[in-house]
Amino acid sequence: MNAHEIDYKIFGDDMQFIEIELDPQETVVAEPGAMMMMDEAIEMKTLFGDGSDKESGLLGKIFSAGKRVLTGENLFVTAFTNIGQGKKHVSFSAPYPGKIIPVDLMKFDGKVICQKDAFLCAAKGVSIGIEFTKKLGAGFFGGEGFILQKLEGDGMAFIHAGGTLYERQLQPGEVLKVDTGCLVAFTATVDYDIQFVGGIKNAFFGGEGIFLARMQGPGSVWVQSMPFSRLADRIIASAPSQGGKRRGEGSILGTLGDILDGDN
Repeated sequence: MNAHEIDYKIFGDDMQFIEIELDPQETVVAEPGAMMMMDEAIEMKTLFGDGSDKESGLLGKIFSAGKRVLTGENLFVTAFTNIGQGKKHVSFSAPYPGKIIPVDLMKFDGKVICQKDAFLCAAKGVSIGIEFTKKLGAGFFGGEGFILQKLEGDGMAFIHAGGTLYERQLQPGEVLKVDTGCLVAFTATVDYDIQFVGGIKNAFFGGEGIFLARMQGPGSVWVQSMPFSRLADRIIASAPSQGGKRRGEGSILGTLGDILDGDN
């Protein structure tokens, strides 16, 4: 194996964190700001690029970092190495309510494609790059632009999904249509495209968006029930308006609701 062999344990239900167990000189890389806690013998180091060492030299590192910028990620990753004796631990927390998905890349021919903000952490040696969609429809209307994120290598990688996670195994030729925001990841064998939902009423009044991701097997597809964008929209909709009042407070129903809630 080129990637470090790491052990892990996931804690929690709706707000999960993952504990990585490192043998001496083993390393895990993570997104900046994801670390929750670590043992004293863990050394933390900021790396330019994805930390995979796949690209050598300054130009290679710049190219690696540039790929991360295109996917909306940070130029740097943080590497955590056990420089002590015996097994040590470092933990990373999920950025919002949902599930942490362990992905053994060896089981998926060394490659998994995911949405650009799904990556949480991985064993050192896993390459974090970009995946250009093959079809113009997927690029323009897929919700992720022309670019998705790809994880390559032979080690463990961990991605995050919002809400409840569902994994679907597609048989050859089997098709699954998914809301573009709910699509988390899929294996390289899955054919990915975007389809118009069809019908004027569906497009403008269906409330489900006008494009769906069409996933055709064989392969695995991971779907999330609560995309962060949908969660953010609900929070914004419930945020106080100008004057410090919640939306709807100017109506009779809003005032009655405040009384029942004990606000007045």
